[in-house]
Amino acid sequence: MATFIIIDDHPLARIAMRMLLEKDNHSVVAEADRGDDVVGLVRKHNASALIMDIELPGINGIEAISTLRTAGIHIPVIVLSGKNPDYYSQLSMKAGASGFISKQNNLNDLTQAVNAVFSGYGYFPLRVHESSEPHEHSVDAERLQTLSRREFEVLQSLSEGKEIHTIAARMQISNKTVSTYKARLMEKLGLKNLHDLLNFTRRNNIS
Repeated sequence: MATFIIIDDHPLARIAMRMLLEKDNHSVVAEADRGDDVVGLVRKHNASALIMDIELPGINGIEAISTLRTAGIHIPVIVLSGKNPDYYSQLSMKAGASGFISKQNNLNDLTQAVNAVFSGYGYFPLRVHESSEPHEHSVDAERLQTLSRREFEVLQSLSEGKEIHTIAARMQISNKTVSTYKARLMEKLGLKNLHDLLNFTRRNNIS
């Protein structure tokens, strides 16, 4: 039996994870809806592992994992996210996560991820695509991997309909820098205009 901390800003998601973990005879010793105090939580509760969403108030899950590792805390962290798995599973791995689960799979992978992680393995399964255009999706995934983190942030913001100046303010960079990131990501993804960009983001669940 292992002890877990769950960090997710959706109460129903936390309840679902708790039920699945307890069904497998694990226990949840703490829950939180923010990643800001992740180091304090882990030290206070001495948990065996942590399950964390990416999109959180305050610092996001990727930043929280980096904070843990910088503090010298190396307990397993399983990322559970509804964000694009082709990109974020790799980003999570680079930050120091032990596994990645897509919420698109309705938490069905949680037990497998926990078993893999406590057996000493990482859990970063390839996404099971339901697309009728598998080759197209494969090409998209490869192109996404070429984007830097900042370029991907700009792509997300553009997919939400944000203007250049709004993105610049959010990322605390200049309008010119945002425009440069936009030009680079358009080239890397093989996109010609905003219509292509929106189709790409919808197709790949980027938001």
